[in-house]
Amino acid sequence: MTVLWEPDTHSLDSLRMALGQTLRVVDSGPTAMRAVTEDRTQDLLVVGPDIDLTAALGACETLRLERPEVGVVLMRRRLDVAVLGEALRAGVREVVAADDLGALSDACRRSQELSRRLGGATGPAQDARVITVFSAKGGCGKTTVSSNIAADLAQTGARVLLVDLDLAFGDVAISLGLGPERTMADLVSMAGHIDQEGLASVVTSHQNGLDVLCAPAHPGDADRISGALVSETLRAARRFYDVVVIDTPPAFTEHVLASFDVSDLSLVLATLDIPSVKNLRLALDTLDLLGHPQESRLVVLNRADAKTGLTIDDVSTAIHHEVDAQIPDSKDVTAATNRGVPIVLHQPRHPVSVALRAIARQRVLPGAGGPAKSAKRPTEPRVEKQKSSLFRRRTVDARSEA
Repeated sequence: MTVLWEPDTHSLDSLRMALGQTLRVVDSGPTAMRAVTEDRTQDLLVVGPDIDLTAALGACETLRLERPEVGVVLMRRRLDVAVLGEALRAGVREVVAADDLGALSDACRRSQELSRRLGGATGPAQDARVITVFSAKGGCGKTTVSSNIAADLAQTGARVLLVDLDLAFGDVAISLGLGPERTMADLVSMAGHIDQEGLASVVTSHQNGLDVLCAPAHPGDADRISGALVSETLRAARRFYDVVVIDTPPAFTEHVLASFDVSDLSLVLATLDIPSVKNLRLALDTLDLLGHPQESRLVVLNRADAKTGLTIDDVSTAIHHEVDAQIPDSKDVTAATNRGVPIVLHQPRHPVSVALRAIARQRVLPGAGGPAKSAKRPTEPRVEKQKSSLFRRRTVDARSEA
């Protein structure tokens, strides 16, 4: 089936003659993207001649990552080498003159034939579950929680990618005892063209099968990594993994907002101290203001049995939200981190390991505690809920909202 992105209704009759009657007409870019990503029967997007070129090519680049079997045919009123070059780099299959309906019909036919071949070769699309682990205050254990959850899920046979999004001061690599040769900084040169092979070339594999995309070795390299690159990386990763777990810095940076945009579940952490609880409340309020759905959040209290004078009920009252999961306090966690081994692997029966495993297998990936799954199992396509993009909003630091 074909989606036509064309706001000018006066030209529809002539275009229908070239494109056929099985045509869905939309008048905006977001509507066009929803039409081809939600409906898996759509295999062709035709872009009208007066659509802004930048918007058209941006949509094409997104489709190349999310639904590569969908072809894009671009109509232009004037063809020149510059437009053809940009279109080729973005992944447009064909560019045709707006007044040549015969060429348009032929281009669409060729594109749909290629889409049918690609669909048969690739089979059902992989669609990972994406988890963001966040806290508005440092020292709450985000890296410990994210690395242990990822390591535990990798034990079940799932293909898991752990992403260190604390780009300036990330500790995922050292907490897992890894010495990465390549990091997220190496993706900068692949911007706009990140595929399975490119992603595989920059990840570091842990001994239990977990893949890790490490933060840059030098803090200065963080400035080279844009929010758009993070979005592209995470959307690409969704196609090749079962689970993507994201460790974040304690601030609503553009990179963190990009991770929330693609996440299915967010673990929002705090500890039993007043500054942490205050920042937890601010983080939840900020997510509300940014339109992040409450049903996709999980409030996790780390070191929940620490003797600090605060109780779980105090926290629930202060944040106006139930505490969904608790992780006990233990010096063994620090000892395991110092050894570069996740506690869920080093001491699987430890109370902390039991709590982390429950979060991983009951909340993050329900049913993961069963028999090991095939790494390349087919999955049913998932229709994402439409939500406003957090990344496109103003970058917000949770502390500045206090």
